[in-house]
Amino acid sequence: MTLIELMVATALGAIVLSAVMALTIFSARSFSAVGNYVDLDVKSRNALDRMSQEIRQADALQTCTATQLVFGGKAPITSAAYTLTYDYSPGEKKLTRTKGADTQVLLTQCDSLNWYMYQRNMTNGTDQPIPTSVASQCKLVKLTWVCSRDILGKSANTESVQSAEFVIRKK
Repeated sequence: MTLIELMVATALGAIVLSAVMALTIFSARSFSAVGNYVDLDVKSRNALDRMSQEIRQADALQTCTATQLVFGGKAPITSAAYTLTYDYSPGEKKLTRTKGADTQVLLTQCDSLNWYMYQRNMTNGTDQPIPTSVASQCKLVKLTWVCSRDILGKSANTESVQSAEFVIRKK
């Protein structure tokens, strides 16, 4: 084997090895991104399901701020009064739920969360509810949020926006 043949074989081997490494890194990053997206989606759906059930059963919205929703209601069986609170902490990027003494974290790594209040009445000629800023007039609550995770130190995996509208049934 001559020196030129050895150099050509080494160069070809290095090119093939580089291609395999690039493909492996790309595949690992893609697999991680898909896994993160699925996990974020599952957590968002669970939070939406829980919130949907509880908000629909609440008697009324008591207060609404940029970071907090407070509902009041009565338990179905015992008729005991309760307060249901959803707190969003932008600094900690988490959404917590408090009902009585029970506090639970519903979402973590939540980059933004917004909620809006609407009246029961629809806008003339459309199916869009009328916005309100008075909690006692609120019949419908709309929520939107975006969650993300870091992949290898870079926020490259953002979940699509989750959005839902909840009608307070007892009001």
